[in-house]
Amino acid sequence: MKAVRVHGPADLRIDEIAAPEAGPTDVIVEVAVAGICGSDVTFARIGGVAAPTREPFGLGHELAGIVKQVGEAVRGIRVGERVIVNPMGDGNAIGNGIPDGAFAPLLRVRNATVGGAIHPFPDGLSFEHAALAEPLSVGLHAVNRSACVPGDRVVVFGAGPIGLGIVVFLKERGVTDIAVVDMSDQRLERARRLGAMITVNPSRSDLQSELGNRFGSGDVFGWPVVQANVWFEVSGAAAALQSIVRLAPFHARMVVVAVHHEPVPVDFQMALGKEMSIITSMAYPDEFPEVIRTLSSGRVDLSPMISHRYGFNEFMLAFATAQDRSLSAKVMVNCNE
Repeated sequence: MKAVRVHGPADLRIDEIAAPEAGPTDVIVEVAVAGICGSDVTFARIGGVAAPTREPFGLGHELAGIVKQVGEAVRGIRVGERVIVNPMGDGNAIGNGIPDGAFAPLLRVRNATVGGAIHPFPDGLSFEHAALAEPLSVGLHAVNRSACVPGDRVVVFGAGPIGLGIVVFLKERGVTDIAVVDMSDQRLERARRLGAMITVNPSRSDLQSELGNRFGSGDVFGWPVVQANVWFEVSGAAAALQSIVRLAPFHARMVVVAVHHEPVPVDFQMALGKEMSIITSMAYPDEFPEVIRTLSSGRVDLSPMISHRYGFNEFMLAFATAQDRSLSAKVMVNCNE
């Protein structure tokens, strides 16, 4: 079968490899749809997860599909079930430096258990929306870490898939006063469709004025501030972190979700004077079940999160599209086309 694999820095290939077989504790999933993540782009650029790889590895970790084969020791999972795969469940690291990746027709899930790596979902949920469970779980974990409650005034920097997922789950928690900041008008339109009350493109208008008009202005020790009490950094831009520290009011919470690949200078005198809380949020230790319940409920229209759809034979075009952050949101690949 064909599979997308990373061979080294800027060396992404579609290889012909042997189809996987299930060991006693494994299942084989026929991948219906897989989404391209920002980390996939990073892995392909650097040629590995943290450093260039020594052996090729499979790419892709956001997926939904159908169970095709079940190992003899596996319990509670049956052939034909529609499932979402938690790529880190049951000790797996799918698409993160191991041979198995989601951009292939068939995927081996090792040591598979229900509620670990394997999560069944109902027929009423499309494969496409089911494949959003992984990035949405990242967003939900960030919302959980923020401890947001109704009445909070929130600013989200970055309207990519994770930022959009944060908007979705803020709304689910009853938070309505949400601003989203991004340099792409197209992404900001998606944020509005998902529930953002105000969107700001800093290249077109003054960020401090726009946010101040929505949330109110003030000062701390003479520093001008905006009266929003929770700030999410999901853009990965150093300037965004610096803007949050500069604009946040007394006792604000900043939740850092984006991966910053280089050290970022932060004005800790200002952060100290404001007694800011700086919280980091990584992945999704416990969020998959709640995300799947939300997806299955039909309460949320997630169509704004998906910008492009491609067949597997168009993967390289799909991957190029995903790298254009001004135009793309979540790019989906049908792995059986």
